[in-house]
Amino acid sequence: MNAPRPHVPRPGALMPPVSAPPRPPAVSRAIPEGTRDVLPPEWAWREHLRARLMGVFSAWGYQGVEVPALEFASEAHPQNARAFKLIDASGEVLALRSEYTTAIGRLVRARFPQGPFPLRLQYGGRLWLRTLTSELGRLREFYQVGVELVGVETPGADAELLRLGTRALDTVGVRAVMEVGYPGFVDAVLEDAGLHGEARDALHGAIDRKSGADVDLLARRHGLGADVTRTLHLLTDLYGGHEVLGQAAGLARGVRARTAVEHLEAVAALCDPGLLFDLGASRRYGYYTGITFRAYAEGLNQPVLGGGRYDLSGVPGAGFAIGLERLTEVAAATLPPEPEVVLALDPAGAETARAAGLVAELAWTDDRAELLAYCARRGIRRWARGETISEGGEA
Repeated sequence: MNAPRPHVPRPGALMPPVSAPPRPPAVSRAIPEGTRDVLPPEWAWREHLRARLMGVFSAWGYQGVEVPALEFASEAHPQNARAFKLIDASGEVLALRSEYTTAIGRLVRARFPQGPFPLRLQYGGRLWLRTLTSELGRLREFYQVGVELVGVETPGADAELLRLGTRALDTVGVRAVMEVGYPGFVDAVLEDAGLHGEARDALHGAIDRKSGADVDLLARRHGLGADVTRTLHLLTDLYGGHEVLGQAAGLARGVRARTAVEHLEAVAALCDPGLLFDLGASRRYGYYTGITFRAYAEGLNQPVLGGGRYDLSGVPGAGFAIGLERLTEVAAATLPPEPEVVLALDPAGAETARAAGLVAELAWTDDRAELLAYCARRGIRRWARGETISEGGEA
């Protein structure tokens, strides 16, 4: 960190008296924009949630791994344009970890080139982005936990991740709606309609936004016929329960589109009937190679969980991540109460309190007035001495 610049008076300004005490340096920016301090009790809530989630992942066979926060910068990285970058002593350009899928893919290729597949991995840690996004709550430093299922691409593998995501959220008391998409289906329908190049790319965005006005504008601009335009409008409306798959089948003329619908039918048959399907979802097409899914909880307009299927340089993979900041916000009402804190006047009293399941803080002074004032500020009601726990001030 750079030292504060010394104060230099303007020409003609009065110098302060020699005897004046030095002023502490003003702090104009305590922490960078897009970062935040985590204070008690939020820290404890987050740790509780993280431990519960990772316990569920472990019970399903997902083993923990850890990857470096520093990576080699690469133009091919999906977050390259938004990553924090720095140069090390050798002149190599490095980047702070900005998403986990690429990092896990690198680990799999380096450490598990022969599997054994399927490989089930879980992770947890911080990510950093140079630019602020509303999707991440304007944060540039945030915490994720997640899983990756690598080496298989069957409907059963996709269904496993959907069930695991739902179970993980249920375990921490969060009821969420799971929305499933398949960006490749939109692309396949556009391809079957004879759309290519600029028109196809632009229509991906319009359909994903469910903007009928933009669809009409692009259809006129590119000279699309009435039948094709009608199909595009139908894509924007493909949202709902299992019946959506039947509607999608009616639009699936080519092999790619039919294969996508058949895959989704097989996944749905293995999952709870409460799934919702958004087959007009076309965001990030090109990154995902199969299904995508997001979980939405009441009271939050951004997904608390998100994931999908991708390709790791020829090795199929799929996974999801849960944003811990969002989860803490949603789950706050369901978190268990904090254990009572007592003030221990001696080590034996501390052990007595802890054995009873309480939190014990050890007194640092014999000044009774100081201890009483501290307990009043902290809300501590009971004191412990030896084997006795009594109301504050009576021990």
